Amino acid sequence: MHADLSPVIAATAQWLTRAYPASGGALACALGEVQARQAVTVAARLRYPTPMDVALLGVAGPGGSARLDWITGADGTAAADPDGDAWRTWVDEVVASWAACLLTDPELAALAVAALAEGDGGPVAGRPSGTPVEFRRLLAPDEQDRRAATLLRHPDLAAPVAELHHARLVARLDPGQALVA
Repeated sequence: MHADLSPVIAATAQWLTRAYPASGGALACALGEVQARQAVTVAARLRYPTPMDVALLGVAGPGGSARLDWITGADGTAAADPDGDAWRTWVDEVVASWAACLLTDPELAALAVAALAEGDGGPVAGRPSGTPVEFRRLLAPDEQDRRAATLLRHPDLAAPVAELHHARLVARLDPGQALVA
């Protein structure tokens, strides 16, 4: 059983960067990956706020990327994956959707990081909650960050993934608000 969220974070960030790749070379790829990883980390900590949640995730598993692949039209590319597709089983659809929401909506990203900073996301496996400085590229991307993650942060392109669980994220961040589809 996994004691932390690292397999889900790594796999889901990898899925996002493959679904919405950076263009412009190695630096752009690295900057896109950092932004995806920061968004996925926030989303995962919000989705699995307690050690018990993480333990249950380790037992049940996150569900994999099949539906996400189908939605983005990448369902045929898994067979051609040179790294194999075992990592895809650790992709969490809700975490990917929430990360896409955070990447495309700066206000929602700020609310999510603030929730972690206030401890609302809870410590995971003894780690303190995230701070805004830890998520600078997610919250305040500079021009180079924006260019590197053009596809990843494009609201129209990421909408099919973001819309999957947007209402659940909004409800998680503001439990008093009614769910709106």
